[in-house]
Amino acid sequence: MPYTIIDLQQGTPEWLAWRRQGIGASDAPTIMGENPWKSADDLLQEKCGGETFSPSAAMARGNALEPEARKRYEIKAGVSFTPACLQSVKQEWLRTSVDGMAANGSAVVEIKCGERVYRKVAATGDVPGYYYGQLQHILAVTHLQSIDFYCYLPGRPELHLQVARNERYIGRLLETEYLFWQKL
Repeated sequence: MPYTIIDLQQGTPEWLAWRRQGIGASDAPTIMGENPWKSADDLLQEKCGGETFSPSAAMARGNALEPEARKRYEIKAGVSFTPACLQSVKQEWLRTSVDGMAANGSAVVEIKCGERVYRKVAATGDVPGYYYGQLQHILAVTHLQSIDFYCYLPGRPELHLQVARNERYIGRLLETEYLFWQKL
């Protein structure tokens, strides 16, 4: 296995501390300059200062909908998925908290339950650019060839995209993340 499964419950103070001690998938778009809401300098200050993160109302709603969305996705996929915290064996700073992983590690899913992302995916049929780095980071940690991107909002059609591994992007991503990590 290219990663170790870390026994942590997502959202707990222990999980937040573990996340601060490495670079996670949600950090990737920020480090790559693809996050329109946060700069790499902001992220660096968060990591160094140990600031506590407080989710917005939209993020809290998305987190609350995630278990329901995962159940719906499992029905579609025909496989059970469990949230998991993964840490690279080669680069201990390389981490990810996946929304769902198949028991045998053969598949992962990233679930989004936000109105904005849902509208964007419905309109374009593609993953928003500000999430691409997150997905490729997960693929870098897991060494899988693809990841499912699943958008769910109650009462609306479910949106399911499969995103392929992009080796060139992952190469740039890991290099940029490593340089960022050296600043900490």
